[in-house]
Amino acid sequence: MSDHYSDRDVQREVTELEKNSATAARLFDIRRIIGGLFVVYGVIVTVAGLTASDTDRAKTQGININLWTGLGMLALGLFFLAWLWLRPLAPPAPASGEEEPAE
Repeated sequence: MSDHYSDRDVQREVTELEKNSATAARLFDIRRIIGGLFVVYGVIVTVAGLTASDTDRAKTQGININLWTGLGMLALGLFFLAWLWLRPLAPPAPASGEEEPAE
């Protein structure tokens, strides 16, 4: 058996690899990672702020710092996720030197 690939087979494999690469780039977009982490930590800190005792508030001169910090982290995380949703990564443009396969 011959392991010879036709131009069409090579082009199809290249197209599949480019599609997989674009999917991986969207999956590991830094906005998704930063936004997700800020939302998770924001929820944790907000819950800690909601359950803060009077002694905790006395340490910060009456300001519930965990609540305000948690809400700020939530807002920032949601901003990053909204930015990702509203402005997704553009698919990579094909190189100018490539030709369409003739049929």
